[in-house]
Amino acid sequence: MSMFEISPESAEEDPSFRKFRQVIELRILEFWLKMYYSMYGHVEKLAEEIKKGAGSVEGVEAKLWQVPETLQDEVLTKMSAPAKSEVPIITPNELAEADGFIFGFPTRFGMMAAQFKAFLDATGGLWRTQQLAGKPAGIFYSTGSQGGGQETTALTAITQLVHHGMIFVPIGYTFGAGMFEMEKIKGGSPYGAGTFAGDGSRQPSELELEQAFHQGKYIATITKKLKGTPAAAA
Repeated sequence: MSMFEISPESAEEDPSFRKFRQVIELRILEFWLKMYYSMYGHVEKLAEEIKKGAGSVEGVEAKLWQVPETLQDEVLTKMSAPAKSEVPIITPNELAEADGFIFGFPTRFGMMAAQFKAFLDATGGLWRTQQLAGKPAGIFYSTGSQGGGQETTALTAITQLVHHGMIFVPIGYTFGAGMFEMEKIKGGSPYGAGTFAGDGSRQPSELELEQAFHQGKYIATITKKLKGTPAAAA
């Protein structure tokens, strides 16, 4: 998961089983860019590009976080999952400090991986007090195949945002011509950036990484605008 920070000054101005779950948080004082879960590293690579994109927005600081692993080491070893990166592990209460998020995870039968769902299940305290309500959030993902859940994974994850009162920010078709690529295999959709892991050997393509960068920059810009907009008088 990563966080983005925006200074007050700038705010005034205009196979895929072991992937990292990532979240992107955007804050005026601290913009949390990404929070993710990645088993084999595909989601993590997208997360790194999203962080770069968010960090390219003036006044924004992007941070990466990963959610806790739920599988035992012996199980991960049997799955040939590589060791986790040194990206810090986030706790549920730390979400309240961010201005915005971008969550990333691999798909499991067309839905988010259980590790990420387990993390969100632990945010009941934040839900009860609605501390995440009104904060923008995006989603990115990795699937094993073209029919493996590039849209359903994001679509089913939106329910988590809704119950917290967060504002879902899709990228739509703002990526331009890259959204209509037909000659090369490309993950992602109007919901967010994505990649195909295949049997695990395929890595995110240059175009997929460009889309991830775009998503980070786009959502950071939206979050910055929302943060800088004064609340209407009652």
